[in-house]
Amino acid sequence: MRIGEVIGRVTLSRAHSSVMGATWRIAVPLSWTGVDRTVRGASGGDRMAGRGEPLVVYDEWGASPGALIAFSEGAEAGAPFDPPKPLDAYCVGILDALSVLPSP
Repeated sequence: MRIGEVIGRVTLSRAHSSVMGATWRIAVPLSWTGVDRTVRGASGGDRMAGRGEPLVVYDEWGASPGALIAFSEGAEAGAPFDPPKPLDAYCVGILDALSVLPSP
């Protein structure tokens, strides 16, 4: 499981019936540095450190742009569904609060 920040949405003209009823979000995965800078409110170029390549995430929870989310990737993304859905990334939750402790 990883932490990411929602930066946009995807609009589909057609979708497979197994993935209807949810939305698709564009999220940027955050490394430890990215999480720390996002939580502490860094701005400008300093905020861009620790951010990975954007990816598309299947979202049933209603995450909005700017929200921090927890997401799974790979086989684990489709596993919670019966039958499994053909997903590469799935939003498993919206993070209301996140505390970052300084490293020792």
